[in-house]
Amino acid sequence: MPVTLGTPLSPNATRVMLLGAGELGKEVILAFQRLGVEVIAVDRYENAPGQQVAHRSYVLPMTDGDALEALIRKEKPHLVIPEIEAIATSRLVELESAGVARVIPTARAAFLTMNREGIRRLAAETLGLPTSPYRFADSLAELREAAAQIGFPCIIKPVMSSSGKGQSKVDSADELEAAWQYAASGARVDNARVIVEGFIRFDYEITQLTVRAMAADGSVETHFCEPIGHVQVHGDYVESWQPHRMSEAALARSREIARAVTGELGGLGIFGVELFVAGDQVWFSEVSPRPHDTGLVTLASQFQSEFELHARAVLGLPVDAGLRNPAASAVIYGGVEGKGVVFDGVDEALRVPQTDLRLFGKPEAFKRRRMGVALARAQDTDTARDNAKLCASKVHPRLP
Repeated sequence: MPVTLGTPLSPNATRVMLLGAGELGKEVILAFQRLGVEVIAVDRYENAPGQQVAHRSYVLPMTDGDALEALIRKEKPHLVIPEIEAIATSRLVELESAGVARVIPTARAAFLTMNREGIRRLAAETLGLPTSPYRFADSLAELREAAAQIGFPCIIKPVMSSSGKGQSKVDSADELEAAWQYAASGARVDNARVIVEGFIRFDYEITQLTVRAMAADGSVETHFCEPIGHVQVHGDYVESWQPHRMSEAALARSREIARAVTGELGGLGIFGVELFVAGDQVWFSEVSPRPHDTGLVTLASQFQSEFELHARAVLGLPVDAGLRNPAASAVIYGGVEGKGVVFDGVDEALRVPQTDLRLFGKPEAFKRRRMGVALARAQDTDTARDNAKLCASKVHPRLP
């Protein structure tokens, strides 16, 4: 189907509204703007990274359905793109059903994936995909019972959180109370519900970026990026690389699972499907219907980054998910607590061969807050990983 794009800040503009304007949203905004799309960025705090580059921005609690609906009706975007989980997704379902907004990939997908319970039940109970054993708990007493049923070690996560916040591995019943308190502190909304997962002894975990895009005949095609390997600490990504080596059987099974989940969710755009792999066995873990943090590596590895793929796909444009060269990413943490940090060592960092940096411009730093990422290209992923980590290690945030 032919696609027509308008001119930003004019009556014929093609307008998109991003709900969530962090570092990933910022890259999505830049991808849209390169195609002449007008972008409205919404976040819960002022001067979020994406707000700094959008045409217009707003600050509001996106879990407030009335405030969210009022803004959508005011701005009348052609596309509403959730970039975080903590959104009044039930209101988005209502607005999409009423024809007020087109939600990416769909309002139903945003609703199902806003918490770990919806997507886990969809994957395991509706689609019958292999997952770790799991239970849900709404109190410490229920958590003790669920952990006893699952067994130790187990993983405890808030049903709604991001970037691994509130996640812990528990080896005995003595650790459950601390895990319960930690999960409550990491939840994105006032919801004490947690998921208790059995521990899978996997060889490695991957992100299978999966793109649903329009074909020339108007049908929806599924495209797969090369698998991304990653290291997580306390559930938070610290480095990633692409491609990750895996057996042909495991890769095929990973893509079968990714196709099943994304096909059930529907719509257009990129999905980050997280999977555990042991030998040729693959288990579904989670899915995000948006660019994935581990996919920051695609800024250096692919012809079109995950952000460009997302923007093109949702606009109905053709995509190229091909790999250009091996690459890796490594996170730069705040290391300090305070506003208006400065970064030392940027010049030394960029002297590492074939590297690049993204400093996100977040207005406030925390010790474990992601403030930037180092990227490295190389002939192989091992060299790229070494160079990305070396580059990241030379950047030192500090209070002025």
